[in-house]
Amino acid sequence: MKFSINRSSFLRTLNDVSRAISTKTTIPVLTDVKIAANASGLVLTGSDADISIEATIAEDDESNTLTITEPGAILLPARFFTEIVKRLPEDDMQLIVGDNLQAVITSGASEFTINGLDAASYPQLPEISGDNSLTLPADILHQIINQTVIAVSTQETRPLLTGVHITIDGSKLVAVATDSHRLAQRSLTLDGVDAHADFIIPGRSLTELSRMLADDVKSVDLRIAENQVLFQIGTTAFYSRLLDGNYPDTSRLIPTSSTTRIEFEAPALLAAINRASLLSHEGHNNVVRLKIEAAANTVTLFGNSPEIGNVEEKLSFAKLEGDDLEISFNPDYMKTALQGLGQSSIEVAFTAPLRPFTLVPSEDHENYIQLITPVRTY
Repeated sequence: MKFSINRSSFLRTLNDVSRAISTKTTIPVLTDVKIAANASGLVLTGSDADISIEATIAEDDESNTLTITEPGAILLPARFFTEIVKRLPEDDMQLIVGDNLQAVITSGASEFTINGLDAASYPQLPEISGDNSLTLPADILHQIINQTVIAVSTQETRPLLTGVHITIDGSKLVAVATDSHRLAQRSLTLDGVDAHADFIIPGRSLTELSRMLADDVKSVDLRIAENQVLFQIGTTAFYSRLLDGNYPDTSRLIPTSSTTRIEFEAPALLAAINRASLLSHEGHNNVVRLKIEAAANTVTLFGNSPEIGNVEEKLSFAKLEGDDLEISFNPDYMKTALQGLGQSSIEVAFTAPLRPFTLVPSEDHENYIQLITPVRTY
């Protein structure tokens, strides 16, 4: 195999596929990156068995300055190879692989030789047909991921909760995640779509996918198989395994009524929670308390650490309706929820001191909801 290419273009694609490569894998070959040169261009592949990324650098794209002299394929140690490419001195680089599976990388006056492996030993990527596919706007997909993946569980004791449950029924898409202490659900109507799907995708996969959705990406093709999903982003294919099992019925967790409702500006409430958590983080339970006095039209936030001191802050709000209430909660859950809601005004709805409460954007309350379970303090 022999090719020359613009180093920046090559490194950009190499970094993309490296997102799927882990140094902790029990399969040694998966610490390598696969590089194949063929008639269509240069194909780079990385995988950790859960996530696989395959990216193509087209030879006919002049910005790549790619010239393939001899086709072929090789596996190279991803971490070392990436560091070498980063440090090459010139804008262009050349890679030559001989019969002995040694790769010679040259750029300017610099030359590296590293040992490779036979590409035939690399696992084959799954074949996913286009029979069950749809196209999503990239910005919408990015938003869905950011608004739901924040609530996935990090505990492997309940593997299904480490994923986001996505259902598509006709033109209605619903994505939901919960770790049993909090929940995030985003729904939307897809224009011109009539599809049916039900799958659970690991939160880690979606986090890596969202990092690849740059501003210049306009749309993403989604294809679903029995235990795999493929996201096609231009010339890059992102594969993820799916989690097997029946996701819990989360619809019954969301309250259908409330006794107290308050409308806040999300940034102002987030700033207040940040201040209160300065002390609560030093306490044993990491809890803040919210006291609502409807008759007096006041809402007060308390943070406390027996070792350090306490904080008390009167909160500003746009509207307050309902009964008096005192409730305690984990401020970190609240901060994450508010960050997901962005710059909007929000409505927080309560039913009882020990019942979950909800946060929704005031202007789009039907399509996005977050739920937080309070903390018992007595």
